[in-house]
Amino acid sequence: MLLGGCSGPMSSLQPGGPSAQAGAWMWWGMFGFFTLVLVAVIVLWLHAMRRDPGEVSDREAQREQNRWVIGGGLILPTLSIVVILAVGIPLGQRMLPLPPADGEVVRIDVTAHQWWWEVSYPDTGIVLKDQLHIPAGVPVDLRLTSNDVIHAFWVPRLGGKMDMFPGRTNILRLEADHPGVYHGSCSEFCGRGHAHMQFTVEAHEPDGYQAWLTEMQADD
Repeated sequence: MLLGGCSGPMSSLQPGGPSAQAGAWMWWGMFGFFTLVLVAVIVLWLHAMRRDPGEVSDREAQREQNRWVIGGGLILPTLSIVVILAVGIPLGQRMLPLPPADGEVVRIDVTAHQWWWEVSYPDTGIVLKDQLHIPAGVPVDLRLTSNDVIHAFWVPRLGGKMDMFPGRTNILRLEADHPGVYHGSCSEFCGRGHAHMQFTVEAHEPDGYQAWLTEMQADD
C-alpha cells in the first residue's frame, strides 16, 4: 500500500525503457542510501539524548567534539558524494544520445507550440499532432525545439525530461523495451493551456513500425 503511488502511466518508477530504468535505479539507490543515513542519525541522536556523559574534562569534550565534526561534517558528506557520483555517472551515460553499438538511431523532430506538439518524421512527409510512433527495442533520438516559449518534453516511463527552447535544438534519447502506449506531457509551465499539453507515444514491433510508416506515406 505504501508503494501504491510508484506505478501508473505517469510514474518514472515504473520504467519501460533503459533510460527510464537507469533513472529509477538511481532514485531507489539514493532513497535507500539516505534512508540508512537518516536512521543512523536518529539512532545517534536518541543515544546522545539518553546517555549519561558522566564527568568529562574540557580536553576530552573538545576531542570528542572534533571527532564528530570531522566524521559527520567532512567524512560522511565526502563519502556520500563519492558513492553518488560513482553510481550516478555510469547510469547518467545510459541516458545520453551516444552512438549505438549496432544498428541505427531513429530520428524524430518534435516542435512544441502553445499548447500542442508537432511531430515530424524527416524524409517521409509525415507530420503528426500530439502523438509519436516509435519502434520498440530501437533507440530513438528526438530533436526538440520550441516555436514560442520554453517547454519541457517528458515521457516518465521512457526517460528523463528535456527542456525545449526557441531557436535551439536539444536531443533526447528514448527507447521502449516493449510495444505499448506511453503517456507524456509538458513539464515546464508554459501558459494558460499548460495542464492540457499532453501527448502519447505508441511503440510498435519493428515490423509493425515499418508497416505504419508505409501506410502513412501512402495516405499522403
